[in-house]
Amino acid sequence: MAGGPEDAPPVVVLHGSGSNAARWRGEIAGWARHRRGYAVDVIGEPGPSAPSRPPMGTEAYALWLDDVLRALSLSRVAMVGESLGGWLALDYAARRPERVTRLAVLNPGGVGRQRIGVLLKAILLRPLGRRRTLLSMLGPAARDGVRDTAPGRFALLGSGHFRYRRQRFPVFDDATLRRLTMPVLAILGGREALLDSRQTARRFPDTVPTARVQQVPGAGHLLPDRTDAVLDVLTGSTAESRRA
Repeated sequence: MAGGPEDAPPVVVLHGSGSNAARWRGEIAGWARHRRGYAVDVIGEPGPSAPSRPPMGTEAYALWLDDVLRALSLSRVAMVGESLGGWLALDYAARRPERVTRLAVLNPGGVGRQRIGVLLKAILLRPLGRRRTLLSMLGPAARDGVRDTAPGRFALLGSGHFRYRRQRFPVFDDATLRRLTMPVLAILGGREALLDSRQTARRFPDTVPTARVQQVPGAGHLLPDRTDAVLDVLTGSTAESRRA
């Protein structure tokens, strides 16, 4: 899925597990005046992309994204990723820093530890219905109306027909994170249940001098709309206003 002027600076966006590229249709429409957005169906997730799931922590996903960029005739791009997509964006940017101009990640995997307790809770709640299980994992934004928010709606639809990954996100070591030399925005939910957002918030400033962390109090794994905040880092307007 693509949107925005064809001659505008490109941004590749990557969804989380259990979702697909359609999750980003609202955001891409919001960025369309300033950026050309390409929403990609991640391999091994719902959608028309390949069902293969190579081991995380290897170069396989970076090689896949190399193929994606080649097919789109893109040499350098900004990247936006959420959850699993955040892990993929961080992994690619660390392996190919010369190809990533700017980076925005929403509750990304791979920086803070992955919580196990919430998975056990999900197993206990499963007999009560997949909707309640999903809402307990995604947090307040989903409870405010999962049928009215695209990310929540897609997650709910996919949960009944999709086998989620059981592998934990490999955690990036400090040396890997220090390879991120581009401007980075990390947006984290204050009540994130799946990942340790406090640890994520601590590690980014310690390892990535160009990183800015924005915490959303009360938000869980599914964040409320952050279109404008992401656009700020994509266009550089926040950095420019701080220098002015």
